[in-house]
Amino acid sequence: MTEQILVPYDGSGPAKKALEYTFETFDDVDVTVLYVVPVPEGYWEAFENPEDRIPAADEATERGQTILDEAVDRAEESGHDLTTEIETGRPGAVIVERAAEGYDTIVIGSHGRQGVSRILLGSVAESVVRRAPTPVVVVR
Repeated sequence: MTEQILVPYDGSGPAKKALEYTFETFDDVDVTVLYVVPVPEGYWEAFENPEDRIPAADEATERGQTILDEAVDRAEESGHDLTTEIETGRPGAVIVERAAEGYDTIVIGSHGRQGVSRILLGSVAESVVRRAPTPVVVVR
């Protein structure tokens, strides 16, 4: 049986390392790279449709597609295939929801924040580790 791997991807250095780690570590896997267009909190949460919550949603989605195109290029350079998807919402919640739809593992990059900045800024990776229904590999 082929394993299904979900790699949240935002184009950052840690996300690139997570994608590379996935290709180096897992054989015979189907890789889905997920970009989440973040939804602002506060006033914007009053809108029911996530796309309505994002100022300049089209531009944010286009930026996400550009980032995913980069991931496809990286995969092709290393001789791998992947599927890309764009979702809108709170990144941690969207990643956990998508993982519950049949993925065996999540491979996510850590931004490596420590101390006060981690407490103040939060961490998508930490949220995913705490709430994911599947094993999570955090790559530094």
